[in-house]
Amino acid sequence: MSTPLDAPDQGGVTTLDRELEQLLNEELQEPGDHERFSHYVKKEKILESALTGKPVRALCGKKWTPGRDPEKFPVCPTCKEIYESMMG
Repeated sequence: MSTPLDAPDQGGVTTLDRELEQLLNEELQEPGDHERFSHYVKKEKILESALTGKPVRALCGKKWTPGRDPEKFPVCPTCKEIYESMMG
């Protein structure tokens, strides 16, 4: 008779953790109009995302995994407005 510890990848907590992480990652990434813009995110969060692959959250609330050149897109007006209100 085997126990869950004999085959840790055959269900149990490991599988639940992996499935939960996958669901959260799918839920966190938001398609839509926000894809047309570059967003404001702390530099350390961008670096962390590059190393871990985890999504980041912009000032406007958009969550996604960075992977494109932000110079090719206009700045998100909501991010810009929030940033300017923080600096002013």
